[in-house]
Amino acid sequence: MASASQKATPTSSCCADSAPVIAAVAASANVAPERTVADRRDDQRPAKPAMPSLTHPVDPIPEPSTNASAKGVQVMTKAQTSHPLDPLSAAEISVAVAMVRAAGATPELRDGMRFVEAVLLEPDKPVVALADAYFFPPLQHSLLPRTKGGPVIPTKLPPRRARLVVYNKKSNETSIWIVELSEVHAATRGGHHRGKVISSEVIPDVQPPMDAVEYAECEAVVKDFPPFREAMKKRGIEDMDLVMVDPWCVGYHGDADAPSRRLAKPLIFCRTESDCPMENGYARPVEGIHVLVDMQNMVVIEFEDNKFVPLPPADPLRNYTAGETRGGVDRSDVKPLQIIQPEGPSFRVNGYYVEWQKWNFRIGFTPREGLVLYSIAYVDGSRGRRPVAHRLSFVEMVVPYGDSNNPHYRKNAFDAGEDGLGKNAHSLKKGCDCLGFIKYFDAHFTNFTGGVETVENCVCLHEEDHGILWKHQDWRTGLAEVRRSRRLTVSFVCTVANYEYGFYWHFYQDGKIEAEVKLTGILSLGALQPGETRKYGTMIAPGLYAPVHQHFFVARMDMAVDCKPGEAFNQVLEVDVNIEEPGEENIHNNAFYAKETLLRSELQAMRDCAPLTARHWIVRNTRTVNRSGQLTGYKLVPGSNCLPLAGCEAKFLRRAAFLKHNLWVTCYARDEMFPGGEFPNQNPRDSEGLATWVKQDRSLEETDIVLWYVFGITHVPRLEDWPVMPAERIGFMLMPHGFFNCSPVVDVPPNSSEMDTKESDLKDNGLFKSTQNGLLAKL
Repeated sequence: MASASQKATPTSSCCADSAPVIAAVAASANVAPERTVADRRDDQRPAKPAMPSLTHPVDPIPEPSTNASAKGVQVMTKAQTSHPLDPLSAAEISVAVAMVRAAGATPELRDGMRFVEAVLLEPDKPVVALADAYFFPPLQHSLLPRTKGGPVIPTKLPPRRARLVVYNKKSNETSIWIVELSEVHAATRGGHHRGKVISSEVIPDVQPPMDAVEYAECEAVVKDFPPFREAMKKRGIEDMDLVMVDPWCVGYHGDADAPSRRLAKPLIFCRTESDCPMENGYARPVEGIHVLVDMQNMVVIEFEDNKFVPLPPADPLRNYTAGETRGGVDRSDVKPLQIIQPEGPSFRVNGYYVEWQKWNFRIGFTPREGLVLYSIAYVDGSRGRRPVAHRLSFVEMVVPYGDSNNPHYRKNAFDAGEDGLGKNAHSLKKGCDCLGFIKYFDAHFTNFTGGVETVENCVCLHEEDHGILWKHQDWRTGLAEVRRSRRLTVSFVCTVANYEYGFYWHFYQDGKIEAEVKLTGILSLGALQPGETRKYGTMIAPGLYAPVHQHFFVARMDMAVDCKPGEAFNQVLEVDVNIEEPGEENIHNNAFYAKETLLRSELQAMRDCAPLTARHWIVRNTRTVNRSGQLTGYKLVPGSNCLPLAGCEAKFLRRAAFLKHNLWVTCYARDEMFPGGEFPNQNPRDSEGLATWVKQDRSLEETDIVLWYVFGITHVPRLEDWPVMPAERIGFMLMPHGFFNCSPVVDVPPNSSEMDTKESDLKDNGLFKSTQNGLLAKL
């Protein structure tokens, strides 16, 4: 690694003109599908057609000139209308599924195919750079390769590819298929897609994530099982419509859970008969019944009614819908709160490309991770577009329970790897926590049988006021300057059984990026015998208790701080604030300082939070400096956090070894995406995933850095969490550290009300009078 003095190039002043410069090099064929600023107000959107566009025209961005050129670069046509990172369209998913099904060797093989996921096979980073340089915004022509004979100009991008995970219900095999998609344009139509299978591979000894279709079939099978009906009859329940069967993956606790069979162990609940449209069935858990279901053949293979526990009595506080809350009367003093943006929002959208307040990035979505952000960059005056990260997403979450009694000890869900956060995402048409002008994005998935399902309004993009940005008042003159902060929020919400999770990425004007998770929904409860208590939970109501548990989330951040495409000039520092030892340098015993430690290799970079030393980590560029000569960087600032409270021999930690540390740092590798391996469901192996990858101990001194931040919350339930839990928030911050030469928000203008108030004060009182009053008040 070369020294900073040998390699560093200073950045420009942050106070320079920071308007984004996007070269206008495109042909008439280079028109994106639709370009919008935002959708209408969330309460004014018209009904959508069955297969809606992802955008609705409101205020189009001007098209690039079709005749312009940049420094001799010839005008090029675009080989495809989708950016290489755009999520698969409904048409592309249909073609990919059809190609895989047609490639089945026998009718039996084709009939047994069940489609777990169809997702974009993300291209290599040079392909993304190529697309951004020549074909799509931000059109970075500075990336044009130079040769002695002149610029090398590509004529088209490589075809997009789909990656499909297919489960064969007849053979119990899981396979991965790669399908190449090509776009065929027709003069009279908008074009259509065709494809071809590139490869297929059977993955032995794994089970893919469960599907909602399987869950519904499992519930029906259990309800129709005669011994189960008899057991429910013993508990006073004969109406099976009141029974709720929540299938849970079995995890891995021994050889009986091996992936040679596709298994589920359902939890049973029972609604109370009532007129409530959303009767809370989770208020009556059914204890003592053990059910094991073969999900491949959809049969109950084990059943035991080994402990009779009476159903808890109906809790009068169990429901949460309007008019059904305590006392049956809702608050009457909540006045309307409206967010008004008379000139529209400040963001602009071009397909999946977003620009806002010097930020720009792309939006993606996958069935497993849900929301994915790509190519995150900040436009910094004459310094231009400065990358921060290549890819950001939440790649896994684990919820282990702390009660050693059956069935709770088996409750350790991998909600991303066993179910899929994206596949369980909501249509926000049915309820959204966003206000004001909103831009929604739809999401397309394959269902279990190969059809295409569209979740309308799946991702929400909107601006929020965020209080004070900065302020100072001169006590001598009485004059003050204040600016309000706003942030851009990209989010989605999913439901996994009883819990809801909202995932948010917030972008701030001062260069910060905040990751936030909001936890809400309904507690997973247990039933107790009359008079019984249990120390592993909280009594919620008579015969009803909520076990203690933890929620862990893993954010994968493929960083690219000040790295242009093709560059790998990042490293990670750990920073601890230390107390200076008493002595000549600390004669007053008040000194402390920040100590930086370079994390040189992957094994050294398995780190934990240390709030007593204000520990944080900095990703810095090894070849770019700011005006002080320091290397530019971004720091990861932890929020509240925890580590697993289970013993080191706990069975779930065999699959979730990545929970043992809060931070892992790896050198980028294309196939290292999920910290517990791609298929954690019923996975008996501890030789997969993050804890195994770092054993390579690759160098981190100057490379393409990937941060894996594990953050969690320990939930000791309260009575106030019942019947529906107020949102709990947890997250972390990515913050510029020497990235800019000064505050990047000194150029934020005051809002109009501030300017009107200031002018009125000067007119009424006069500058001299306010100055005199300020001095008298102080002196």
